[in-house]
Amino acid sequence: MLFTLTPLSDLLGAEVSGVDCRTPPDAALQADIVAALHEHQVIVFRDQTLSPNELIAFSEAFGPLEIHVNQADGGYDRPNFHTVTNLDKDGNILPPPEAGREYNGTSTWHSDKSYMPLPSMATFLHGIEVTKEGGETLFASLTHAYAALDDSEKARLDGLKCVHHWAQSLRNSGSRPATEEEERISPPVTHPLIRTHPGNGRKSLYIGNHASHIEGMDEEEGRTEIFRLLDFATQDRFVYGHKWRVGDLVVWDNPSLVHKSAPYAKYEERRHLHRTVVRGSATF
Repeated sequence: MLFTLTPLSDLLGAEVSGVDCRTPPDAALQADIVAALHEHQVIVFRDQTLSPNELIAFSEAFGPLEIHVNQADGGYDRPNFHTVTNLDKDGNILPPPEAGREYNGTSTWHSDKSYMPLPSMATFLHGIEVTKEGGETLFASLTHAYAALDDSEKARLDGLKCVHHWAQSLRNSGSRPATEEEERISPPVTHPLIRTHPGNGRKSLYIGNHASHIEGMDEEEGRTEIFRLLDFATQDRFVYGHKWRVGDLVVWDNPSLVHKSAPYAKYEERRHLHRTVVRGSATF
């Protein structure tokens, strides 16, 4: 490889040394980064000072960037670039939203863009201002969770399909209702409950807060089944928590993970990150 990898935990995650992300990777470096991502599921480039344009250029080397369906909660000056922030345009901490206007999706376990026909390959998140306490990004390996299922459970789940739906995701997380525009651009889609990774052929569960129900099942029964599996997959033994440093560029493999933000003092402590999401391929 063209860089050094240092494991971040016994389960998943690796720190990458020797890459300056201000310059988009050539083909050889890009291939090595993808291989590291498929092996470790989360990779971290430390001490990166990136402008929004540099982050976009670096992440675009891995594929086209996905638009963001949630345009209603701020931070979306460009359709393919998202500012994850609790700050207003003047840099002040935002007050609590009005009742019924909350968005709680980032604090629930999810795989980015699973409600799209071509769900995400990878998410790139760059730490500009980070919290001293809390605010970690927690990652749960759906690959390790699938491997831990017994053979009879794997056989029972094989062939089942999940409906993923942005509007139901908002309901699942107790968030505001979906807008008409969000409903228009993100209607329900169906993916396998057991997904074969498009890059390395490994099998994993493919579930999360964006999943609505299991196709062909009573919706409430199917939703209960999904969240039973999600509770199993997010046990501590399958989880790595990333404690942010300023300048971290964290990249994760959405087909094999769910993630969420840990709680922090949202109305007291500043948190500001830049995000892009690379579109993936069809599920199978």
